[in-house]
Amino acid sequence: MTVISQQLQAVHARIAAACHAAGRDPASVQLLAVSKTFGPEAVRAAHTAGQRAFGENYIQEAVDKMAALADLPLQWHCIGPIQSNKTRLVAEHFAWAQTVDRLKIAQRLNEQRPAALPPLQVCIQVNVDGGASKSGVAPEEAPALARAVAALPRLQLRGLMCIPDPQPDFLAMKAVFLRAKALHDQLRAQGLALDTLSMGMSGDLEAAIQAGSTMVRVGTAIFGGRG
Repeated sequence: MTVISQQLQAVHARIAAACHAAGRDPASVQLLAVSKTFGPEAVRAAHTAGQRAFGENYIQEAVDKMAALADLPLQWHCIGPIQSNKTRLVAEHFAWAQTVDRLKIAQRLNEQRPAALPPLQVCIQVNVDGGASKSGVAPEEAPALARAVAALPRLQLRGLMCIPDPQPDFLAMKAVFLRAKALHDQLRAQGLALDTLSMGMSGDLEAAIQAGSTMVRVGTAIFGGRG
């Protein structure tokens, strides 16, 4: 068994334990392996251990990696900032874009998504804790953006994504994640068919799951530290 395989098992055990503590089914939380800065061989090792969904922050690096791994049935999520000059790469190569925070970006992704591909699965990134340096739409602006994105034919709005700043303890971290959950529930109540709440990483996935996360994005705990 490889180190990556062992670490994947450990992360799945953490997810299962967190779900048990929250009274949830472990199958309700998807693991997204964040493979940014790690080469194709690390992704192959994770795939061999059963992982299929991978998240990438750096778009050109990700596209190169996809080409090297084209023989594998992988699902790729863009989880980094999307600039206007990179929307075509995202639209043409990724299955998911989790970091849509402006209507302009959504419109470009919609226009550039190839007709031969299924709709691009999209999350709205929300700056749920108001971090000044963070990407993401303000929570009060999220409903209007979500409705506009949901109307675009080549995109399928799936839910919300957030990357809050670390908090001093578990309860404080959970409280921040609960803000995202409340917004997600609000949008569902308004008629949007959302099923995804992407929040929680290596250091805080337990708090995120306790708050209702359906997808955790884990890199370091699977692949190790980055140089």
